[in-house]
Amino acid sequence: MYLLDTNILLELLLNQKKADEVERLLLETPPEMLSVSEFTIDSIGVILIRRIMHDIFLKAMEDMLLVGGIRLMRIGPEDMQRVVLASRRFKLDYDDAYQYALAEKYNLIIVSFDSDFDRTERGKLKPSDIR
Repeated sequence: MYLLDTNILLELLLNQKKADEVERLLLETPPEMLSVSEFTIDSIGVILIRRIMHDIFLKAMEDMLLVGGIRLMRIGPEDMQRVVLASRRFKLDYDDAYQYALAEKYNLIIVSFDSDFDRTERGKLKPSDIR
């Protein structure tokens, strides 16, 4: 199962240069194989609402989670040790360490454009790597 990093979804929602690649991934991958973290949802909400894109945020949540079947994942306070260890070990900022800890806990494959995951044991895939 795949964990979609925040930058993957923002690429599509903000119609950036690799949006088509992300759209293909979402259309061609069974939704039960895809997951996002609560942290990703919160981050997307902060960014889109700051840009006065409230309706796009609500539509994305409906399309991905309510109708689309993408799994919403979280880690709790008891997992913060994992976050800190990942941050220290791989020199990750908090958001990347959170995603890494979640992926490690649930044995998920990280899908991201962020090169910081390349220096971790789990690594990452880009959408174009998934067929």
